[in-house]
Amino acid sequence: MDCVFCKIIKGEIPSYKLYEDDLIMAFLDINPYAPGHTLIIPKEHTLDINTIPEETLNHIMKMAKDMAKLVTSKLDAPGFTLIQNNGFVQEVKHFHLHVIPKYRKNLEMDIKDVYKKITH
Repeated sequence: MDCVFCKIIKGEIPSYKLYEDDLIMAFLDINPYAPGHTLIIPKEHTLDINTIPEETLNHIMKMAKDMAKLVTSKLDAPGFTLIQNNGFVQEVKHFHLHVIPKYRKNLEMDIKDVYKKITH
């Protein structure tokens, strides 16, 4: 399988990992819409909202709350957006939930600096 997210899970592609357990993984998006843009993915390859097991989806949504709180507090973002795409608008064909911090002003930060700020 040539899935970029599966390769990240296996450690074949490096990532800025924020969280991992038996079911899911959360990491910073390398092409973020905003600093702190985080992706939450299931470790088991599944296409979209129609194929993901409900238990895994529920766990991802719980983790979305935790990740949003972490990222917005560490980066002083006054809001956030959750996005989950399906079908032709889904760039990577592996279920993923975007947690995107929102800022009042355009914030420019290098991903390494964002990672340090979130994890320290």
